[in-house]
Amino acid sequence: MTYEQHLDEVATLLFELYEQTEDAAIKLVMAAQADDFFSPHDDDPSMCTLERAQADARSVMRKYGAGQRPTTTKVPPRPPRP
Repeated sequence: MTYEQHLDEVATLLFELYEQTEDAAIKLVMAAQADDFFSPHDDDPSMCTLERAQADARSVMRKYGAGQRPTTTKVPPRPPRP
């Protein structure tokens, strides 16, 4: 995948896993990009993989998104007690 596709994949994962709006996901990726988080990926295209995009989405969310957890780990609320 290209560098641009990698950034798109990270934004998509932020949208899907962390329930970010598309705008918010893009802003998180842009903040990380402005902070040179993705510079090594631009220098070494072999880093642009789906597995790395998943790891990068977690890292970007932790560093730039107030550490929210992915929605896939949410536990459903318990029903009220009678």
